[in-house]
Amino acid sequence: MSEIRCVARSGDELGEGPVWVAAEGRLYWFDIQGRRLHWLDHASGAAGEFTLPVRASVAAPMRRGGLILVTEVGLAAFDTATGRFELRQPMTFEPGFRTNDGKIDVAGRLWWSTMDDDGGERPGALYRTDPDGRTHKVLEGLHIANTVSCCPGGATLYLADSSLRMMWAFPIGADGSLGARREFFDTRGSDGAPDGSAVDAEGYVWNAQWGAWRIVRYAPDGSIDRIVEFPVAQVSSCAFGGPDLTTLYVTTAQEHMSGGARASQPLAGNLFAFEPGVAGLALPLFEGELGTA
Repeated sequence: MSEIRCVARSGDELGEGPVWVAAEGRLYWFDIQGRRLHWLDHASGAAGEFTLPVRASVAAPMRRGGLILVTEVGLAAFDTATGRFELRQPMTFEPGFRTNDGKIDVAGRLWWSTMDDDGGERPGALYRTDPDGRTHKVLEGLHIANTVSCCPGGATLYLADSSLRMMWAFPIGADGSLGARREFFDTRGSDGAPDGSAVDAEGYVWNAQWGAWRIVRYAPDGSIDRIVEFPVAQVSSCAFGGPDLTTLYVTTAQEHMSGGARASQPLAGNLFAFEPGVAGLALPLFEGELGTA
């Protein structure tokens, strides 16, 4: 494994939602609270950002080009060449709610979550946007839903509720329905909560653990395979990128940190990367056009 390095000094209040776009050779990620969409060119190290009109937290590359964005006002198409934002599927959530985490699965379905921005005080939900562009509410009663990632075979969805410090594994039906959950792991008794994840080609789950200064690699049976320590506490999410998907990019946050904590963690809120010695799971493009919910 290579050393961990800071690759973009983005200074995010709440860095989240990293996604690799192979056609552009870029990683994209959000500062949710800052309404920013960042990009980093893997080969050159060049970086930039777009200012968004609303808060967004999840993205996936589309077959037609650009990104599908999951935002607090619905689903949008985003042109990464021009910065044009076009709301395609307006949605209304309860006041004070926003979107949080999500990823596309190997069948091309985009899974994403909502949460109460007041620390998940009121429960949010899990949604699924299918390749035909239609969106379905799948689960309710989730307070801070994170990870939302599938296994390589597409038969299992990993889903965490950070407020409970718990991650589950759900069987996924052919139609995208979810079966009875089983406990995958929990972080009770530790300093951290399971946040965003990335699955590698071997089926192991790399989980960012908010408040714990680390990313943990879990085997398919839920046992800990490896712990990677970070120089910041609020490690929020991760995604594999690079031409061979051998670089793990990691977002972090400064949200709710005291002045003293920010001073002692000067790299908090930046983007990190390292080579873990394993390739990531290749994920498909979003194929469809966005219709009504």
